[in-house]
Amino acid sequence: MKPRSSATPRVALYARVSTTNKGQDVGLQLDELRQAAAQRGWVVSEENVYVDDGVSGAKDRRPQLDRMVRDAGAGKFDLIAVFKLDRLARSLRHLLTLSDDLSSWGVGLVSLHDTGIDTTSASGRLLFQILGAFAEFERAIIRERVIAGVRRAQAAGKHCGRPRVDMELRPAAAMLKEGRGLREVAAILGVSRSTLRRRLQEMGCWPAAETRPGEQAA
Repeated sequence: MKPRSSATPRVALYARVSTTNKGQDVGLQLDELRQAAAQRGWVVSEENVYVDDGVSGAKDRRPQLDRMVRDAGAGKFDLIAVFKLDRLARSLRHLLTLSDDLSSWGVGLVSLHDTGIDTTSASGRLLFQILGAFAEFERAIIRERVIAGVRRAQAAGKHCGRPRVDMELRPAAAMLKEGRGLREVAAILGVSRSTLRRRLQEMGCWPAAETRPGEQAA
């Protein structure tokens, strides 16, 4: 469906930064969006300004994004303007879902810093999908590099993930042989039951030779 025709389009502005106090300022995005709106004769009301501050773009659900989508479906504006495409979404699936929904409601999408992104035109819609594909590809490459780095570290004997809990297992083994339960022993040692069980299993001390009645060995 084509965007709603309007001599003076009602425009919503969307801005987002993933972190705060780290050199990112959502105000810079809004300043440029407002300037573009003034230059193009767009009508922007304050109720149609949506800001997700400190929210990751990897999340499909965001408070202000969700509100904007609801308002788009309710016909409160004709066009959405964003500073850059990755402010709106980071995955192709999410971008295409948003694009399809907006199109069905007759709402267009314009990105100031992605040349040609204007879903009110056929060429703009095509470029929108192409750029979305590249954004998702870049994200997948980064994820693959991280996974490869973790595997290399693990192969080199480095621990990845939560810090390993060091403990003396002989007292634990002795208490278990006395008939104390795993939960009780873990509480005495000040560690979680799952951590104690895992360390005992690594040392070949679990299942214990003797356990209290009802104590599970796994």
